[in-house]
Amino acid sequence: MILHADLDSFYASVEQRDDPTLRGRPVAVGGGIVLAASYEAKAYGVSTPMAGAEARRLCPGLITVRPRFSAYVEASRRVFDIFRDTTPLVEGLSIDEAFLDVGGLRRLVGEPAAIAESLRRRVRVEVGLPISVGVARTKYLAKVASAVSKPDGLLLVDPEREEEFLHPLPVERLWGVGKVTAAKLHADGIRTVGDLARREEEVLGGLVGRASGRHLWALAHLRDPRPVEVGKRRGSVGAQRALGRRHCTPAELDAHVVALIDRVARRLRAGERIGRTLTLRLRFDDYTRATRSATIGATGEATGATEVWVATARRLLRGALPLLAERGCTLVGVSISGLADSHTEQLELPLEWPGPEGVIRRGSILDGALDAVKDKYGTGAITRAVLLGAEPGIEMPTLPDPGRG
Repeated sequence: MILHADLDSFYASVEQRDDPTLRGRPVAVGGGIVLAASYEAKAYGVSTPMAGAEARRLCPGLITVRPRFSAYVEASRRVFDIFRDTTPLVEGLSIDEAFLDVGGLRRLVGEPAAIAESLRRRVRVEVGLPISVGVARTKYLAKVASAVSKPDGLLLVDPEREEEFLHPLPVERLWGVGKVTAAKLHADGIRTVGDLARREEEVLGGLVGRASGRHLWALAHLRDPRPVEVGKRRGSVGAQRALGRRHCTPAELDAHVVALIDRVARRLRAGERIGRTLTLRLRFDDYTRATRSATIGATGEATGATEVWVATARRLLRGALPLLAERGCTLVGVSISGLADSHTEQLELPLEWPGPEGVIRRGSILDGALDAVKDKYGTGAITRAVLLGAEPGIEMPTLPDPGRG
């Protein structure tokens, strides 16, 4: 049996915990963009990543507070200590949620539902935060159960009644069903998980693609063999910046992308990782999205060097400028994937790539020196000329990469 534990409205709950005057009132964490909303604010339709002006229009009594990431990181650390004290088999998903395998604890501790209730009580008493927990035979069902139990709830999915629980739920509850996929399924009369389960896998493949159809069909038929993975390393590292509705010039977009690359490449090196593929993500004024990707080098050599990623991102951004000029841009994001441990690969690229003599190993020495300055004196101690005077944006906290000891 697996638990999916998910802190409720995490950032907003920490603010309400630390400031009693905010309890029971609609609270949004952020400024120009809502990063988190309390359940009192969600009742008015406030959500993330909504613009602050829109949130205040929906909820005139909304209280907006600036984020305090150090407080969120400390609260997350204390909650994860409770997770690991409950079971050694913990797979962190983000700073506010994790899977826990408790199937082997029956004789020592008790039934999974009792373990989940004890965990919820400890988080409430020792950390002061509400947490919702789903208990089920598989990771997917446990995650769905925790979402259904919110806020501050506990839901056990009986292994004998899994179809009875899952099949009446909206098809959007399936992992991998976003707005586009949901629209395709709805157009074919598929609105619940049960509707989808009654279709043939080949039919679903024709609607949403073979791989996606196979994945959704398996979930609808309760097939999810994935175990809880302790120490699982990330498959990608990314960051994004919400820009709001204000028009951005190409130079401003370039500065935002460079700042994001600086941030992501530094996180990559901190985890002793290197990567092969860069993806640029854009959201337009009409809320449609586009992605552009590039793999570095002719054969996909890996690197952790900032200059290579900056040059690659700028090339992708230049290609997207006609779309951006026509449709505007409200969000830009970058991610690096195809990750490997830095000590397992040679850090060299062809000569046409940026860096001293094209050898990224030497460039990484400079990156390491800059990282050391930022570690000692703060991220604002040294910056690129293109970023001077620019608003740095918000750097969201993330779980440490487990590979770092």
